[in-house]
Amino acid sequence: MLDAEAVLVHMSAPLSTNVALAIVAGMVCLVSPAWAEPPASEVSPQESPAVEADQRPAWLARALRPEDWSANFQTTYVWQMHPAFAAPCPTPDGPHSLKSQHETGYTLTATLFLGYRPWRGAELFFNPEVLQSTTMSDLHGLGGLSNGENQKAADATARLYIARAFLRQTIRLGGSEAPVEAGANQFGGQVSSRRLVVTVGQMALIDIFDNNAFAHDPRTQFFNWALMAGGASDYAADARGYTVGFAVEYYRDDWAFRFGHFAQPKQSNGLALDYRLWAHFGENLEVEHQHTLWGRKGSVRLTPFLNFARMGGFSDALAAAGTAGGNPDLANVRRDRAKLGFGIGLDQSLTRDAGLFGRYSWNDGRTETYAFAEIDRSLTAGLAMRGRLWFRPRDTLAAAFVQDGLSDAHRDYLAVGGLGNFLGDGWLNYRPERVFEAYYSFNAFAGMWLTLDGQYVMNPGYNADRGPVKFVGCRLHLEY
Repeated sequence: MLDAEAVLVHMSAPLSTNVALAIVAGMVCLVSPAWAEPPASEVSPQESPAVEADQRPAWLARALRPEDWSANFQTTYVWQMHPAFAAPCPTPDGPHSLKSQHETGYTLTATLFLGYRPWRGAELFFNPEVLQSTTMSDLHGLGGLSNGENQKAADATARLYIARAFLRQTIRLGGSEAPVEAGANQFGGQVSSRRLVVTVGQMALIDIFDNNAFAHDPRTQFFNWALMAGGASDYAADARGYTVGFAVEYYRDDWAFRFGHFAQPKQSNGLALDYRLWAHFGENLEVEHQHTLWGRKGSVRLTPFLNFARMGGFSDALAAAGTAGGNPDLANVRRDRAKLGFGIGLDQSLTRDAGLFGRYSWNDGRTETYAFAEIDRSLTAGLAMRGRLWFRPRDTLAAAFVQDGLSDAHRDYLAVGGLGNFLGDGWLNYRPERVFEAYYSFNAFAGMWLTLDGQYVMNPGYNADRGPVKFVGCRLHLEY
């Protein structure tokens, strides 16, 4: 349970702090509803307070319109375990191995999504969030970690922090109109097929990029990290998965073009962000095309990226160890470097209740994992189906296959005892890491889902001498 002494409030960026204070101050000031002006003949002495309310300026009355405010909430609890598995040689567990004995872990998150429309086309959102968790093996030993709700800055003490605080401005450019349902960080209404959208502030990069319809959100879909985004994307984010920056999106009918520039953490996989966006950054491009095949909707996305930060190189670490002796260490060879990569993704409806998806992502594999998963190549494919056939139209049954891999330099570094942020058995008999995941999501009632999930992982941590390992999990998700 979260009590006042256990909560640490993290205002992780000056930008998010200023936005948060502005929103809180505005909400404190604007707490009374606007009053309609009654005819003078109907005003009695007992109604005199309403006369004072009528003196409010027009801008205040506009600010208090209920249609310009939104509030949503979610909470998600995920529990997982893996039984003991084989790890026979040369030693059972290394310094950054998935522990071969039985383990359990959990995550609990709760998020408040507050929104306000300050002027035409503008949307201001603020998301305070709480996280509490215990991790299996301290998040070590896997390329694709088993729970997408796990963060690298979490522990068994509940933490309150700002997840998002951003402004989104939409400029209509014509075209046809389509309805948009209201939801978390989304006002309902109509959207133009031709528009320009600019987003500035603190957000998650994958809120905007690589948004696959069937494999994107670990709170409602697949659990594995390699299924929530391109596994090799190493996208800019702090240890909680959020960043600061801006994105520009241009929509023209069936096409969408996106560009984003975002802050990297100051240190590899760290919590503090480097706000010198001109010095260290992550840049993403995306071209998306929506289409119709056999009367069913689908989309295809190409997402190249460039990361520039102070990173260690695998070849440099190996060369330094060859000269000085001992195990290679990325921390000894860090300097400003670039990482290049790309992703290709698709999702396609097959029937009104079933669809398939796939992704391939790749990065050059020359530098350490800086912000996401320790994966240099990733291929995923899967199917998802709504439960209409068995009279459960809001249930979902889904299954996916993942194959993750490493570059040659990355393999050589781990094979001689090098440690990555997530990997390091002390040796490596390299094989691609393969994951089979399936889940069933049961809609208990409106706004509540119960999910059972299973993952079968071959060659955990890319090591054929370990595993396979089985993960069993369950999830409770509530949203309003």
